[in-house]
Amino acid sequence: MPENNSLFAKQIKNEARRLGFGDCGISRAEFLPEEAVCLEKWLRSKKNGTMNYMANNFDKRLDPSKLVENARSVISLIHNYRPKVSQPQNTFQIAKFAHGEDYHKVLKDKMFALLKWINENIKICNGRVFVDSAPVLDRAWAKRSGLGWIGKSTNLITPEFGSYVFISEIIIDIELAYDLPNEENCGACSRCIDACPTGAIVEPYVVDARKCNSFITIENSEEITESQSQKLGNNIFGCDICLDVCPHNKITPPTLETRFQPTDNLFGMTKENWINLSPETFNVLFKKTPVRRVKYAGLMRNIQTIAKTTPT
Repeated sequence: MPENNSLFAKQIKNEARRLGFGDCGISRAEFLPEEAVCLEKWLRSKKNGTMNYMANNFDKRLDPSKLVENARSVISLIHNYRPKVSQPQNTFQIAKFAHGEDYHKVLKDKMFALLKWINENIKICNGRVFVDSAPVLDRAWAKRSGLGWIGKSTNLITPEFGSYVFISEIIIDIELAYDLPNEENCGACSRCIDACPTGAIVEPYVVDARKCNSFITIENSEEITESQSQKLGNNIFGCDICLDVCPHNKITPPTLETRFQPTDNLFGMTKENWINLSPETFNVLFKKTPVRRVKYAGLMRNIQTIAKTTPT
C-alpha cells in the first residue's frame, strides 16, 4: 500500500473530527455480496412494509461504483446526537433524533466542507455525499469501516457513542488506506428484543418494519389500527425503546452539536398541548426538524390515535 494512502486517510479522519464528526472510517468501495443476500431475503418477505423505495435501485445499494464513477473509497462518518437533557416522560414523545434541526442539512453542511477540503488538500477527486436518503446501505459501510458493529436491533453500535449516531458517507474515486471491521459485541444480551413492545425484532439482527413503532408513526401513510395504537405508548414520532435499553448507550456522552439541541418549548409540551396542537404551533416547533416529514396531519393522526388509548 502506498505510504501516501495511509497519510491521506489519517488527514481526512483528523479533518472530519475537526468538523465535529464523532469518528470516521474508510472502506474499499466494492460490491456487498453478503448484504445483497440479506436485503433480497428481507424484501422478499415484505418486511419493508410500504417502504417500496427500499426495493428501488437495488444494484446501487450494493455497488458504490453505480453511484460514483470509478469509486475507490467509501468514507463513513458518524455524528453523535444524544441530547443533554431527556424529554419528560409524562408527555407524548418525539424520538431523540428529531429534537433539533434536520440531520440531513446539518451533516451535509459538514460533509460538503470535508469534500471541499479533500479536493484542496489531498487531490482533486470525483465524489458525492450521502445522508440516509440515498440508496446506500449506511450501516453496512459503517461496519466495514470499523466504526462499530450491527446490534441485534439492527442499529449500528459504536464503542464511544453507542447507537445514538447518525451515519453518512462520502464516496470518492481516490484509493486510501482501509480500516478493518469491528467484531460483534452484543454477546448473549437480548434487552432490545425483550423490550420492543411490538415484537418488531422478529429474530436477532432482523426487524420487521411493519411492526416497528418508528415505521407506524413516520413511514406509514395508512390509518393506525387499534392493536397498533395500544403498543405505541406515548410515541407520536419515532421510538427510542431499543436504543434506551441498550447497555452500550448507558454512558455515551451528549452531543456537542448545538443544532441538534431541542427546539424552543419542545420539552414544555404537555399531553393537553399536544392534543390541541395548532398548525401554527406545529410550524414554529418543527420548522427545521425531521418531524416536518409527516406534516401536521400525520402528527395529529398519531396524537389523536394514541390519545384514545392513553390517559391524559
